[in-house]
Amino acid sequence: MEPNILLEALIDEAGVSRAGLAAHVNRAGRARGLSLRYEHTAVARWLRGQRPRGRVPDLICEVLGNRLHRPVSLDDIGMASPGTGTPVPGCTLTGFVERATAVWRSDEQQRPPVHAAAAVTGTSAVMPVWEWENPPEDADVSRDGTTRVSMADIVMLRAARSHYELMYRRAGGVATRSRIVGFLNAETAPLLRGGYSDVLGRRLHRATSGLVAVAGICAYDSDAHGLAQRYFHQALRLAKASGDRGLGAYVIALLVNQSLFLGEYRQSVAFAEAALRAAGRDITPALAADLYAMQAKAYAHLGDGHSAMERIRCAESEAGCITPGHEPDETGYVEPGLVNVQVAEALLRLGDLSGAREHAAVAVRTPAHDRGRVHRLAMLTHIELRQGEADRAAGTATEMAQRAGGMESQRLRDRLRAVREDLVASGCADAGRAAELIDGALRVPL
Repeated sequence: MEPNILLEALIDEAGVSRAGLAAHVNRAGRARGLSLRYEHTAVARWLRGQRPRGRVPDLICEVLGNRLHRPVSLDDIGMASPGTGTPVPGCTLTGFVERATAVWRSDEQQRPPVHAAAAVTGTSAVMPVWEWENPPEDADVSRDGTTRVSMADIVMLRAARSHYELMYRRAGGVATRSRIVGFLNAETAPLLRGGYSDVLGRRLHRATSGLVAVAGICAYDSDAHGLAQRYFHQALRLAKASGDRGLGAYVIALLVNQSLFLGEYRQSVAFAEAALRAAGRDITPALAADLYAMQAKAYAHLGDGHSAMERIRCAESEAGCITPGHEPDETGYVEPGLVNVQVAEALLRLGDLSGAREHAAVAVRTPAHDRGRVHRLAMLTHIELRQGEADRAAGTATEMAQRAGGMESQRLRDRLRAVREDLVASGCADAGRAAELIDGALRVPL
């Protein structure tokens, strides 16, 4: 059974204890001629995923609805449709919002079932992308609510996305994650449940999508892949509600990157193709370049050199069309040199060391934020070691380790460990000293 985080979130929102909910349900049952004797232990079983028999689920909806002063359905309490974090086929936008905010609450409370969830595969992984690409669209996203949403609220969400993205780049996802999840619960959830017109609602869902995507990036960077995938799926559903196809393609690019890391190479190719196809004219050169470059890496892993080289040429062509100042905030991560390091990784996989070295060197010489620079230096170190230049690699690795200081990121630690293993294997004295520097960085716990 899957824990019922929807019911748990509503109980918290209603401000009632487990024993209190049981007592209210018993009283509601007596009013209908039912003899119920539930206690807090029964509520605990419901929260673990057990569905009570008979009319009890309807009584739970009645009790919570009376306390919250709004209708509560079986779907809202997680006793009608399976799943609570990933968009459910046929689920209304209102129902999706309740599911999404329940995941945020559980994440902030560090509930083990949410944190430890594995990434889904197969149909469950593909369906959110398919639903984003295909009808029906959201005809009207307006909502009645006691809190009226204004443009000032939208501006605040956009500023928060930029703030937490910058924090992630400087300090890493481990350090940033709790901050952004706390913001989602305290500031964003009440706005989604508020009142807004269709026009303002689309702007609200767009701003929220960008913020949730960064939360997913932080979860991915923390090695919580199931949770990261949930956030990405949420961001994709919010992007669809916003009507911004380019934003949806950006979220899919995040899923492509995660699929690459998890070794789902064919899925990476298919997802990138869906983004390029469905976004059409709404896709920007920066995003197209990144999607093509990631496809090239996937094809390289699949051993399809012809397709990999074709995608490399597409990526380089799109990168040449990037115009600074004409890209949305979300694609700001596609900095000069990013495509080079992606191409270097693909070429390295294909065995073209000289080509990989050329692209990696260009990437390192190009200015980038510290996080991106660490990854670029790690790639160049690997290539230099493969080419037998251990002394040069030691110097590159030393700069990499110094740049990584102060960042709390599981992904960066993975890169540091991989570089360290290669350095030690080289047997070079300078490489050994660089490895010791990395050891010192890794001793500090996250």
